[in-house]
Amino acid sequence: MRVYHTKDADRRVLKNKSIGIIGYGSQGRAQALNMRESGVVPLIGLPSRSRRRRVARADGFTVTTTRRLVSRSDILLFLAPDHLQGTIFETEICPDLRSGQMLVFAHAASVHFGAVRPPTGVDVVLIAPLGPGKRLRELFRQKPGVACFFGVFQDASGRAKKLGLALVAAIGCLRTGAIETTFAEEAVGDLFGEQAVLCGGLARLLKLGFDTLVENGLSPEKAYLECVFQIDLIVDLIKSGGIAGMLQRVSQTAARGAIANGPRIIDERARLSFQKIYREVESGGFFTSLVNGAPNGPIDYGRLTDAVFERAARRIGRMLGDRNA
Repeated sequence: MRVYHTKDADRRVLKNKSIGIIGYGSQGRAQALNMRESGVVPLIGLPSRSRRRRVARADGFTVTTTRRLVSRSDILLFLAPDHLQGTIFETEICPDLRSGQMLVFAHAASVHFGAVRPPTGVDVVLIAPLGPGKRLRELFRQKPGVACFFGVFQDASGRAKKLGLALVAAIGCLRTGAIETTFAEEAVGDLFGEQAVLCGGLARLLKLGFDTLVENGLSPEKAYLECVFQIDLIVDLIKSGGIAGMLQRVSQTAARGAIANGPRIIDERARLSFQKIYREVESGGFFTSLVNGAPNGPIDYGRLTDAVFERAARRIGRMLGDRNA
């Protein structure tokens, strides 16, 4: 596994390059702010009626339309939502895209599954931070930085790798490391990981544990503390020492119970469900359904949870000093 660090990048290759960021959501804002503090000031491209224009201007950036941004930029970071990228590319990017430009994606899915088909004359690079934009920004300011996946899909100029690594350095990811990958690996791995484990599976597991304790008489706040609040402590142990290392560092009661009860919860039926989700992701079926079925309106974030859980989370956050509560 090839990992790049700060010594592998030459930021001078970005000198005299105009950089545009399409989108100003979680990743767009974080990457723009990080770049500026690294000495690279991007332009921001947003629809004329986008509410994010006000946010970008308040942050001190110049904002223009996406089409004007394409005509004015040498390097374009395409950070709009995945399910909208195909339409945006065809209507607002492709008409003005010219040979010699570079397209940068934070997720490979739209290219790998064919929603975006870049012309042969442009460089196409993946810079996928291993964390949401908020965390990318926080760790940039604290200096360690967030790692990322890095890959070159198309090298029309012969300089795609050098330019890409300079951008990785500008958003702060080379401090920890840029892990070389392919668009295919990142597209499938990222979608499966977040759907089956990190967001879908984990959120459901936490909520079911919380519900079980509440249904059997514990207060929502205590149930939240027991089943949810401590998750970061366990994750940190796994990240530093693996699952076995985590089990060696918790109590014997916790370790023995985990070994006995884990297979009862994540059983053969769960394994088959994981395989089914993987096949849906790998075939492109999931991404196609996302593109065709995703509404433009707000997501119903409360669909997986309920008011009791959310109130407990906010109360515990305020009680224990969580600034995000």
